[in-house]
Amino acid sequence: MIGAGPSGLYAAAALLASEVPVDVDVLDRLPAPYGLVRYGVAPDHQKMKSVIRVLQQPFADGSRVRFLGNVRVGDGGIPLDVLREHYHAIVHASGSSVDRDLGIPGEELAGSHGSGAFVSWYCGHPDFVDLDPLLDHPGVVVVGAGNVALDVARVLARGHAEMAATDVPDRVLDTLRGSAVTDVHVVVRRGPEHVKFTPAELRQIGDLDDVDVLVHDDGVLEAGVPEPEERRQKQNIAMLTEWTAHEPGTASRRIHLHFLRTPLRLVEEAGRVCGVVVERNEVRDGGIVGTGEEETLGAGLVVRAIGYSGEPIPGLPFDERAGIVPNDGGRVPGVPGAYVTGWIKRGPTGVIGTNKHDAVETVAHLLDDLHTLPAPPHPDPESVVERLEAYGIDPVTWDGWERLDAEELRLGEARGGAERVKVADLAGMLAAARNAVEAR
Repeated sequence: MIGAGPSGLYAAAALLASEVPVDVDVLDRLPAPYGLVRYGVAPDHQKMKSVIRVLQQPFADGSRVRFLGNVRVGDGGIPLDVLREHYHAIVHASGSSVDRDLGIPGEELAGSHGSGAFVSWYCGHPDFVDLDPLLDHPGVVVVGAGNVALDVARVLARGHAEMAATDVPDRVLDTLRGSAVTDVHVVVRRGPEHVKFTPAELRQIGDLDDVDVLVHDDGVLEAGVPEPEERRQKQNIAMLTEWTAHEPGTASRRIHLHFLRTPLRLVEEAGRVCGVVVERNEVRDGGIVGTGEEETLGAGLVVRAIGYSGEPIPGLPFDERAGIVPNDGGRVPGVPGAYVTGWIKRGPTGVIGTNKHDAVETVAHLLDDLHTLPAPPHPDPESVVERLEAYGIDPVTWDGWERLDAEELRLGEARGGAERVKVADLAGMLAAARNAVEAR
């Protein structure tokens, strides 16, 4: 199993639950498991992270499922072809980690980030520990109509004292403490009846302390929109309609929801973003068309939350447009013993629990194929570790992760009020996993 996020761990659990006596290695390039749950769920959504109790269950067996963290497969690590010499089958659960672009001028400017990078930063992902987003301007623009856009807006609008009770690393908390952001503008191309927000996420921004939520919809909701069929959309429309009556109050921060706006270009000043030019849209013949009327939203930070794509896996086919490995229910055609699950299988859709169905389907096909797959030349479990060491890889075991976990809990206790504080830099993670004294 390559990938220790929800999709990979659900697949490991499905293999363990089968009547076929299989041994499973779960490999991840980071020393910590849980993938998207650890690095994609917002820090103030601790309840959502409780799924970890389910995801960790395969490792309780203690013998049939083994965690091997700090293992990079491919460039800079062990080649996939070499890894195949040790397993009957390999399930790829690598997710979709590439931010999609808006395709407009100015995206390359300092202060312009994809939501994947920005969320990974505040969630303590070691790849983004040095992102250091610019929060020295009162305005931020977030482009997107889904929950990730609301997560970013909410984290930036929350007071740093509230964020101190979460698991954000100290360095992130220091940046948020020094933030000059007062106005977060969420820009949505379509109308309020088309957003992908869940009512629970939308309600949370309305419940923030010392934050006003202001709706800019050109009077669409006041004029009335067709009643949506979905209950979720009905709830969204009801909340948004209520908020249209909001006027700027005395709150120190504001979240602006701008509907029927398309970003045209990012404005530059001194080599960095200072604003976003948007075009007003209108609904015509059931479609969204630009009116030619432009306005500029001042912003020193722009975060695009418009979706993700997977990365090609050397040795496997790849659909560039869909951002997935083409597959038949998880089987990779033309590559015996290769399987996919999760976002790299279906694309970045669904919620965490959606991965369970995906995993069960993939594992069922893998088990059906097992008797036809060639035996690997080096099936001994210890030979895997020896091969990894030959490539300069010192894997982190489940015991190592538990030491890192204990260190994060200790840091949370030291901060006071936080269950844990993440160790974000890779060196610190490895030091904690190996029980070094300086595990910070």
